[in-house]
Amino acid sequence: MGFGSYDESEQQEVDADFDDDTVQSGENSHDGSIEFENGASSGELLDRLQEIKDED
Repeated sequence: MGFGSYDESEQQEVDADFDDDTVQSGENSHDGSIEFENGASSGELLDRLQEIKDED
C-alpha cells in the first residue's frame, strides 16, 4: 500500500458512548480568587510596557 492510500479495513472503531462514570468538566470548577503582588505600581508597569514596545 502506497503513501496516502486509504484502506477502510485499517480504520479502528471508536466507542463514543459515554456513561455516567465519565468525569464532567463542571465537577472540578473553582470559584476562588487569586492575588499577585509584584511590588510595582500600575504606572511603573505601564512605563515598562511602553519601553518594551519602543524597543521593537
